[in-house]
Amino acid sequence: MTTSTSPESPNVASHSSAQSTSSEQQRKRNKNLETDQGTTIIEDTVVGKIAGIAAREVSGVYNLGGGAARMVGALRESLTSTSNIQQGVSVDVSDGHVEVGIAIIAEYGVAIHELAQAIRHNITTAITRMTGLIVDKVDVTVHDVHVPAFDDNNDDTKQVEQ
Repeated sequence: MTTSTSPESPNVASHSSAQSTSSEQQRKRNKNLETDQGTTIIEDTVVGKIAGIAAREVSGVYNLGGGAARMVGALRESLTSTSNIQQGVSVDVSDGHVEVGIAIIAEYGVAIHELAQAIRHNITTAITRMTGLIVDKVDVTVHDVHVPAFDDNNDDTKQVEQ
């Protein structure tokens, strides 16, 4: 007896495989949030918002984001009257672990190395407490230093509200 394979067979298999891969990836991302009662899936945007808020709580952070991100944020804020608390924040969630990248503008006069450490601590504590995810690293990029004496009242460098 001869068995033949039709060209459609691999496509059908890959389609169902793609669907199972997507759901498998979500389970893998939040591995430590699976229980007998169900799975909790926490999206990257949620983790990003937590990180953004936690960074803004640190004294010495003038604003978040680089120049382009701040300009887009200022434009969005002027058009919609809403701000993006994820501005300047990137997160990667995998296997129940998180890596965070954050870009800031520091207040002039603060010890930047101490500020970065305080940001790392605050973000790590907030994410772990609120999500149960493990924070592996927080990379802090200081894009600028705000000097009040040279403030030109430009909206794209507007201070974060604490």
